[in-house]
Amino acid sequence: MTQPLVVVAAVIERDGWILACRRRPEKTAGGRWEFPGGKVEAGEDPEEALVREIEEELGVGIRITGHLTTDETDAGDRVIRLTCFRAELEGAGPVASTDHDRLVWLEPASLAGMDWATPDLPAVRLLTGSAPE
Repeated sequence: MTQPLVVVAAVIERDGWILACRRRPEKTAGGRWEFPGGKVEAGEDPEEALVREIEEELGVGIRITGHLTTDETDAGDRVIRLTCFRAELEGAGPVASTDHDRLVWLEPASLAGMDWATPDLPAVRLLTGSAPE
């Protein structure tokens, strides 16, 4: 059995709002919403990887404030192990992304109405207080 793909994501909160990012159409899961982040590289711890990924994708710095979820999702040809961390911006908010075509700030209750990438759903359910499917 192959090892899961280890991925991290940031649930970036500002003034009670949460950042959601829509994947570019040409990307895997294009057009679906996710929390920004990416793969953990060899030799990185998850927190280091997340800070690096957010800098690369969004051009902003973050401070990780806590662990939210770690879940494994069967993505067809592989399993994705996604760890979501709560985070805060260090400085200005992002205005563009290398991996996303839209960035929106939403109240937690509005998250459930978006078309989320499957690996992000457990974190969305936790943030909205909705029951798992």
